[in-house]
Formats: sequence, C-alpha cells, structure tokens
Amino acid sequence: MSLETAHRPVCAEAATVPPPSPRAVVAAYVAAAAATIGFIPLHAVWALGIPLFADPDLFRPWYEDGGGTYLLALNLLALLPAVLALALVRPWGLCFPRWVPIVRRRGVPRMLLVVPGAGLSAALLAYTVFAAVVMPFQWNDPAVIFSPWTGVYGVVQFSVWITGLAIATRSYARRTR
Repeated sequence: MSLETAHRPVCAEAATVPPPSPRAVVAAYVAAAAATIGFIPLHAVWALGIPLFADPDLFRPWYEDGGGTYLLALNLLALLPAVLALALVRPWGLCFPRWVPIVRRRGVPRMLLVVPGAGLSAALLAYTVFAAVVMPFQWNDPAVIFSPWTGVYGVVQFSVWITGLAIATRSYARRTR
C-alpha cells in the first residue's frame, strides 16, 4: 500500500472531493496548534492553581470560587477546535473512520464541519475584538487578576487561531461543495 492510498478516504462520497491546498493544510495545523500549544499550557498552569502572571491575592479567591473548574473545562474544550481544524484537511473529515460505531466509513455531512468551523471562527473573532477593546481600560486596574500582558498574548494567539481555522473552513466548504 502506497502512502497515497493509505490516506485516501474509503467512502464513495469522499472519492470525488479534491485534496486540500497546502495553504489550507498549514492553516489547519496552525489552528490546531494555537488551540492546544498556544492556549492549553498557560491555562493548565492556572487550572492547577498556580498564579503565573496573576496577582496571587486576587487569584486565590477567584480560583477557589470556581475559577479552577472553569479553567479545567476550558482546557478540555480547547481540544475540540483542534480536532475540528484537523478534520477540515484530513481524510477522516470526509469519511468517518472505521472505529466510529454506526457511521463508520460513511461520508461526513458537510455542514457538520462547516457550521462549527465558521461559527467558532466568528465567536473567537467577537471575543478577541471584545478583549482588545476592553484591555486598555483594564491595564492599570488594581482589581484585574491577570497581567494585562496575558491579554496581549491572547489577542495575538487568538488572531492566529481564527485565521487558521477560517482558512481551513473556507477550503473545506469550497472543496466539498
């Protein structure tokens, strides 16, 4: 079996879909990295109760009042957009893998990936614009738990994530039309 046939989807619905462009593949992997490598490590440190880049006196009560659970949930949820981004450019985004019960080797409904990809891109964009607008007002506020520089990092990191996910989603939508 050649490398080419090993990555070809086995369902008939996916056989006619052209492969993603190299640009879309890079964008999808960048989006997946931004969702995991760019987001999870810092939030995992906070989820463990370590006030890195935070005011320890403000962090503790927030963390104990549910902030830790919130951060843990965010970390787990960040894995979903990473899987989504990769599904937009991998064969299993066109054809369910054989290990998926009931729907194995059937075509993935196009909107199952297009709608979440577009919706998440829009939601992340709205959140990033909101954060960028609010950040200057919170810069010297003594009630802010986290360093304003984490907001700067977040805006940059989310911008990369949004761009990669939007490019991969658009490519998938056009290829599967």
